[in-house]
Amino acid sequence: MDLSREQQLVIKFCFKAGKSATETPQMVNAAYGDQALSRSNVFRWYGQFRDGREDNENDPRSGQPTECRNDNNVEKIYQLLLQNRHLLLRMLADEVNIGKDTVRKIVVEDLRKRKICSRFIPHSLTPEQKDRRIAACQDLIATADSDPDFFKKIVTGDETWCFAYDPTTKHQTAAWVRET
Repeated sequence: MDLSREQQLVIKFCFKAGKSATETPQMVNAAYGDQALSRSNVFRWYGQFRDGREDNENDPRSGQPTECRNDNNVEKIYQLLLQNRHLLLRMLADEVNIGKDTVRKIVVEDLRKRKICSRFIPHSLTPEQKDRRIAACQDLIATADSDPDFFKKIVTGDETWCFAYDPTTKHQTAAWVRET
């Protein structure tokens, strides 16, 4: 039994024993010290027992259920990821109407998926681009033949070359894939 329920039983006992509403918080504080329910909570529970309440169970609350990790939600998330594997956890949570942490557990633990980032960079060149590259290389060779110190003057860098690449962020290219 948790401490809150135990204190609720003490409040019920005080009410049944004829203690007043002002004596009850003092007795709860004396028994539980720093772990005692707040004065307002003691008064609230005392009032409920005075109004005829018999049980000390907490009332059900509105909102999301405490456990949303069920087969139905796993299937919904699976179907959503089949349609679009680039969805964010927040988007999945909004669509299924459950918490983001629960969605993460479903995706990672139940569906065994992980998020990877990939970018596609096209490397195919048109014939005109190939001709320009050949001409540039021939110019470099001719310059190197005429100047013996030419290679000492070259600064190198990243050799990746892309044409008509529409950059997206690494985050935008991330997709959920099945773990192997």
